[in-house]
Amino acid sequence: MVDFVLVGALVSLVFMAVIQLALVLHVRNTLIDAAATGARYGTLADRSPEDGIRRTSELIHASLGAEYAGDITSAEQTAGDARLLEITVRAPLPVIGLIGPDGGIEVAGHAAWR
Repeated sequence: MVDFVLVGALVSLVFMAVIQLALVLHVRNTLIDAAATGARYGTLADRSPEDGIRRTSELIHASLGAEYAGDITSAEQTAGDARLLEITVRAPLPVIGLIGPDGGIEVAGHAAWR
């Protein structure tokens, strides 16, 4: 009986850790995709970097919530002869469920600018 309780508690703890890791990876991948999509949107001929930031914010707000779309910035970079638009997102790192410290994750999306 005691062995079952000890092993059951350990298995439950490992299971919850795997679920939390999957949640962290989901949040990270969603933020990366939103940043890259916003960067591509901001480099369209009739758009500006501010439009890319707005699009990134809309995507994050729709998929993760408003608290994850609070700190989004854009910057112009160069790589060789190419101009790039970089959109950076800083969001909370989900430590317990979706709760976590602000600025725990920083991701960036890039797109070539003409």
